Amino acid sequence: MKNFQDRVVAVTGAGSGIGRALALQLVDEGARVALSDWDSAGLAETELLCKELGATPHTQVLDVRDRAAVHAWADAVAAHFGTVNMVINNAGITIFGTIEESPYEDIEKVIDVDFWGVVNGTKAFLPHLIASGDGQVVNVSSIFGLFSVPTQSSYNAAKFAVRGFTEALRQEMLVAGHPVGVTCVHPGGIKTNIVNNATASNDGDTAGLSRLFEEKLTRTSPETAARTILRGVTRRRAKVLIGADAIAVDLVVRVLGSAYQRPFAAVSRRLTGSLKKASA
Repeated sequence: MKNFQDRVVAVTGAGSGIGRALALQLVDEGARVALSDWDSAGLAETELLCKELGATPHTQVLDVRDRAAVHAWADAVAAHFGTVNMVINNAGITIFGTIEESPYEDIEKVIDVDFWGVVNGTKAFLPHLIASGDGQVVNVSSIFGLFSVPTQSSYNAAKFAVRGFTEALRQEMLVAGHPVGVTCVHPGGIKTNIVNNATASNDGDTAGLSRLFEEKLTRTSPETAARTILRGVTRRRAKVLIGADAIAVDLVVRVLGSAYQRPFAAVSRRLTGSLKKASA
């Protein structure tokens, strides 16, 4: 897929952040888009922005955890446009909390959205992508799919799983000779609402955490992230790193191996300490 002109692209989590930026850039590059999100208001706003660019997107309020609904959406998109060339499984959430304090329900919710949502979207669209003769699967993992951090165990688990699932899928497409490219995306700190919308298992200070991420850990705009993803697709990249932080962490983890955990834990301890002082 060397360009997106007249390609049909489905994007989950399109109501804000990277998903919205992807939708708008795809429309700008001539793609026909199918957009979903469980936030009906955000999705409607993205739809309006696409229409202002002259597009007529297919939209669906969707919970990616609902397997039957995801399959129905994929079939509806294929019927509406006549084909589907690419799916970008982007929807995701996070919940802060240590393993000790996190209830099973919180862990399951993150895994269900961030991992099973990707599995559902991939399996629902894959037959259509193969049939298109020019297909592409783009699964959004995270910088936290490269290394783990305290209070993000369920998010880490989901994003590591997305990485493994996607890398296996790419190899299966190569073995089978299917005309489907596969890309795994690892965004670093992106200025999106995922942290602002997060909750905490221990009723902790999510507002303080949001400020911490915004001030110290987010450096890349959703628009830059979207451009990087689409450039990676046209260059047939298996792995796309977004942001200098993702590139640096990827290098550090590959060099240090599991030894990264002690220095990263120390950094996390300092950040948590500064957050407590700020909220005192």
